[in-house]
Amino acid sequence: MGFGDLKTPAGLNVLNEFLADKSYIEGYVPSQADVAVFDALSGVPSADLCHALRWYNHIKSYHKEKGSLPGVKKPLSQYGPAGVEDTTGAAPAAADEDDDDDIDLFGSDEEEDEETKKIKEERLAAYNAKKAKKPALIAKSSILLDVKPWDDETDMAKLEECVRSIQLDGLVWGQSKLLPVGYGIKKLQIACVVEDDKVGTDQLEELITAFEDYVQSMDVAAFNKI
Repeated sequence: MGFGDLKTPAGLNVLNEFLADKSYIEGYVPSQADVAVFDALSGVPSADLCHALRWYNHIKSYHKEKGSLPGVKKPLSQYGPAGVEDTTGAAPAAADEDDDDDIDLFGSDEEEDEETKKIKEERLAAYNAKKAKKPALIAKSSILLDVKPWDDETDMAKLEECVRSIQLDGLVWGQSKLLPVGYGIKKLQIACVVEDDKVGTDQLEELITAFEDYVQSMDVAAFNKI
């Protein structure tokens, strides 16, 4: 376990990915685990490392209480994702009663030899490559659309045919039915599933209402994340 070298961009990137779905290094409250990792950093994470930066600012707010946070500070090799070796160097020793409460934002100045750096970078590159191969979760939504015709003489079968003729990457049409509106007029209610990054409701409305000979308007009846 570990984060690689937390004093390098590669190590900070591992920390950022580790914190993508976590608020703290361990558990659900700030602890000595957070203090240990915080003390190992050489400075503030860059803005593009949003998860690490969010965590850093939060833990920094416990500056005066760091000694009273729960848990026991362990070596850095006891924290982080499995399969990554800690190469930051000797973790800061656990604070004893004689230590003051100043947070050390600067690690050791000892320089690693070129061979150690090479091995470290190769391991981190292999880890990042493995992470990159994992399929990303695709955000999808289930949408129920109400498509209203102009009047009771509108050919609803043709209207639905026009709607289903819209083919987009990330759009899958589902079941449909006709529902009475009033005065003999029926609306088409049709379901679809969309990939959020590729298809939006504004885009669907623009394409559907383009069939102006059949469609008077389109409304979103229901919208649920999948």
